[in-house]
Amino acid sequence: MSLTLEAQQFLFSTQSGILSTHSEKFAGYPFGSVAPFVLSHQGMPTILISSIAEHTKNIIHNGHVSLLVFAGEEDLQANARLTLLAKAEQTDKNNLLMRERYLRYMPQAAQYFDMHDFTFYTLYITHARYIAGFGKMGWINGEDILLPTQPLFIEEASILDHMNTDHQHNLIAYCQHYHQVNTDRVEMIGIDPLGFDVRTQQSQRLRFPFAEPISNAEEARIALIDMAKACRV
Repeated sequence: MSLTLEAQQFLFSTQSGILSTHSEKFAGYPFGSVAPFVLSHQGMPTILISSIAEHTKNIIHNGHVSLLVFAGEEDLQANARLTLLAKAEQTDKNNLLMRERYLRYMPQAAQYFDMHDFTFYTLYITHARYIAGFGKMGWINGEDILLPTQPLFIEEASILDHMNTDHQHNLIAYCQHYHQVNTDRVEMIGIDPLGFDVRTQQSQRLRFPFAEPISNAEEARIALIDMAKACRV
């Protein structure tokens, strides 16, 4: 697996990081804050933030930001991590497809959509630094880490509805086979070119990478069938 694909897969497996902005109040100092995010199908993080938050004021003053995402807290030096350099730009929080995707991953944020001072900011990645482990690291251009626009974004809702309504047995089997997690109910909450995510009855989020990237509903169907067959082997 190439370093770029590994970085993309890693990014899609994460959901929060440390956002660093340029402090407006204290010039020259970086300001760090916890930032939950949801990725677009291209892999651009979207954050929902309040206009009165310190980091929002900083972004308005200077939109150049950095987002550090990492896996595990046991040994941060040994585990993989990814630093994204990006330009943060305000986007429409009423974009229906992105709003629905965001709330599937962050249902606890529903109340913030009714507050006028909360809005979406999208991080347009310009450069990325991925450290996969000791001796395996490198810089990646923003256009290389982003995935091309695919029909999947439009087709996502119908795929999720079909899987959650008609294929609960497969979703449960995926959890057991790929993650050794036993659960009685599973909800597929998102699908993208590199894989899909589910939430179990125990509110555990699980990530399932595809063997090969997909671009549309038909390719998703083939990949999901292949995974279901693997569960029966």
